[in-house]
Amino acid sequence: MSLSVVQGFTKSLAMTILSEIGDKTFFAAAILAMRHPRRLVLAGCLSALIVMTIFSALVGWAAPNLISRKWTHHITTILFLGFGLWSLWDAFHEGESEELAEVEAQLDADLKANGGVTKENKKDDDHLKKQRQPFLAQFFSPILLKAFSITFFGEWGDKSQLATIGLAADENPFGVVLGGIIGQALCTTAAVLGGKSLAKQISEKFVALSGGVLFIVFGIQSFLSPIDS
Repeated sequence: MSLSVVQGFTKSLAMTILSEIGDKTFFAAAILAMRHPRRLVLAGCLSALIVMTIFSALVGWAAPNLISRKWTHHITTILFLGFGLWSLWDAFHEGESEELAEVEAQLDADLKANGGVTKENKKDDDHLKKQRQPFLAQFFSPILLKAFSITFFGEWGDKSQLATIGLAADENPFGVVLGGIIGQALCTTAAVLGGKSLAKQISEKFVALSGGVLFIVFGIQSFLSPIDS
């Protein structure tokens, strides 16, 4: 494995973990996993994140072919420094657990709009956990599609998506995709298995602070590194 792949992998892995832990999609996965079969929630959330990671890396990989490598390098540097300052601002100006409360309120509103959750719904979910459905039929499960759509549109235009695009424009895209997918898998699995109890224990301020420092380090490294021709 070449050095460029390893560098892209480690940067993407670290950035993904610090961006996704405490993110809206992390909390959404945790809450959905408490209300629906975990395997369907995990499959839906993770597939959405994998699709988004690959798409973002492809956009980043294509960017230097559309505009000059010099400009993509400078844009990436500004992007990382800007996201670093943004994360530090969030860390010092936002209260703890605001994201969790906001996501839970949105999901509760969605449930009420669809008639709420009854005891029979919960029994149906428990029955689905035990019942083995045909493999292909699970891809059309309303629960899986709901988890996919919430996660996909939650990530669209998010800081982590834009950072992945910038990282793929400046690093080896294969390493970026590999690190991003593994990072997403670790975070999503933790959210689904840990549920709301784990989500409540996460310090959003510490995660935002760590992410801000990491983005600024990436920005400084990008600024100091030579531009590939």
